[in-house]
Amino acid sequence: MTNTLSMNGLNMNVKYDFAIIGAGVIGICVARKLKRTYPEAKIVIIEKESDGGLHASTRNSGVLHAGFYYSPSSLKAKFTKEGNLSLTNYCNEKKLKINNCGKLVVARNDAELETLDTLLERGHKNAIDLKKVTEYEAFHIEPNAKTHKFALFSPTTSVVNPSEVIASLKNDAINEGVHFLFNTAFLHHKADHIETTQGRVYTNYVINAAGLYADKIAKEYGFSKNYRILPFKGLYLYSRSPKQKLRTHIYPVPDLKYPFLGVHFTLTVDGKTKIGPTAIPALWREQYNFHENFKIGELFEVALRQAGLFISSDFNFKQMALTEIQKYSKSKLINLASELVQPMSKH
Repeated sequence: MTNTLSMNGLNMNVKYDFAIIGAGVIGICVARKLKRTYPEAKIVIIEKESDGGLHASTRNSGVLHAGFYYSPSSLKAKFTKEGNLSLTNYCNEKKLKINNCGKLVVARNDAELETLDTLLERGHKNAIDLKKVTEYEAFHIEPNAKTHKFALFSPTTSVVNPSEVIASLKNDAINEGVHFLFNTAFLHHKADHIETTQGRVYTNYVINAAGLYADKIAKEYGFSKNYRILPFKGLYLYSRSPKQKLRTHIYPVPDLKYPFLGVHFTLTVDGKTKIGPTAIPALWREQYNFHENFKIGELFEVALRQAGLFISSDFNFKQMALTEIQKYSKSKLINLASELVQPMSKH
């Protein structure tokens, strides 16, 4: 029996205990946790797309980070560490593809060694398995890597196939009794129900896991008045035939002023290599190319916000935008990546 429903197949007299907006990895995992905690609860996930995880949950590198980039007191550090362990165990249990390749963070000059030590300290405070290695030791971990004096090695960093993970999580949720309403977009909230594009959904509690639209839904409920999502998009190049196959991810020392990790080499579950990503300001929330999901209202809204940040240079936005826009050039992206490795094929 399927629990994937359209509104036509839904009993409108049913009142759900929990309605979750968004069938990405967060929404599905929250639904599963609630179902295991409250087995008798009626739970529905409302999703505007035709399937789960069609946006950020599958449009990412699939890297399971270890948790050493973030301040030790932050929830991001806590959730990254716990999520790495939990998702690694899940993939092993479900026999999903996972490449336990580890990661090297390499320095390019003396100035980056201080940041390398900052990351090491954060990792140790977060109780992360993280080692500072010499140039010689880094070579034996990954012969293609190029570092200046020292590097960090994270053995618990791995990579999965995001689409495979989402499909498995969704299947588990359905088997556990969670209902899915696809092609159903949130419109407004009322006292005891949600207005959607397909009709009303009655519920006691609403959980917002709406990804790039989470801020808009939060505002409907009186939250997030001073916050807006500013969309960025990351583009990767696939390296089809490197002279030597990489053993591990290779990352640069990041600029801690920004929430990005820099252009790097990422392995896939099949051992292929990607170069990137960019971190380019997007012109609307789900802009994956020059026309997909185009919404003129969002274009003006986002462009106006970006223009304001560019002029004021708040959050170093102007410098970051000018730097990142250069990465639209394939040669620029390859040149940045080449700083991290010994000479390799550019194909």
